[in-house]
Amino acid sequence: MLRHLLHYGIHFLIPILIAIWFFKDHRIKVALILLAGIIIDVDHLWATPLFDTNRCSIGFHTLHSYWAIAIYCILPFFKPTRIIGLALIIHIFADTLDCLLM
Repeated sequence: MLRHLLHYGIHFLIPILIAIWFFKDHRIKVALILLAGIIIDVDHLWATPLFDTNRCSIGFHTLHSYWAIAIYCILPFFKPTRIIGLALIIHIFADTLDCLLM
């Protein structure tokens, strides 16, 4: 239960808190972009079985590969992709924590 609370809390609560605390002038827009980071879970649709509670996403799914994560870590260094990169890093952090708690 704790594993799922932490995992989904990071996916949904942390982006909202970051938007409120650090992007006060554009908090709603930033919160929506940060929450949209969950879109990389589309790669779960290509897996068989589609959902497996005991499978670590990191290194298994295409958009959760180490190459993709390296790109996500570069994105925050450029102003046009800063918030998108942050969204993807938050997502990867949530999935990494989930893997560690398995």
